Amino acid sequence: MLASQKLIDAFNGQIGHEMGASLQYVALASYFDAEVLPQLAQFFYRQSEEERDHAMKFVKFIVDVGGRVDIPEIPRARCDFASAEEAVQLAVDWEKQVTQQIYDLLELAVKEKNHIARRFLDWFVDEQLEEVTTMTSLVAIIQRAGKERLILVEDYLARGGARSLESPAAPSSEPG
Repeated sequence: MLASQKLIDAFNGQIGHEMGASLQYVALASYFDAEVLPQLAQFFYRQSEEERDHAMKFVKFIVDVGGRVDIPEIPRARCDFASAEEAVQLAVDWEKQVTQQIYDLLELAVKEKNHIARRFLDWFVDEQLEEVTTMTSLVAIIQRAGKERLILVEDYLARGGARSLESPAAPSSEPG
């Protein structure tokens, strides 16, 4: 096996975190759908798919290094929000938490001198910069528009504004 059981266990835990993020983004998307804000809903449905893809990268890595996938229980997603700002702020906070989880995994990989895992995780470090930047920018745009003018946020997203929220330092390739 090309990774310790401790590292495999930690990566299995991250599968749960990533799947939890995917479910949380479905909850956010459905909140925006119910508020008749289809662009924000679509944005978070896409985010949900991306988080699931992240979980699957960990699954593939575990299998590739000879480990056993053991997906943990996934906590219930939060579904009630007082405002669009509160909903997106949850996403900001979530992405900051995931960033710390990735840092912790990277520290473990470095401690164990597992360079295969370290290089795999480098992509996630770059990805988290993009995720935190995107969500922080989106909450700022929502705050600027105000509760009564969310239609301007919808228009911004419809014109491709979500792409401009992404960090220019974001990686263009995925881990092998």
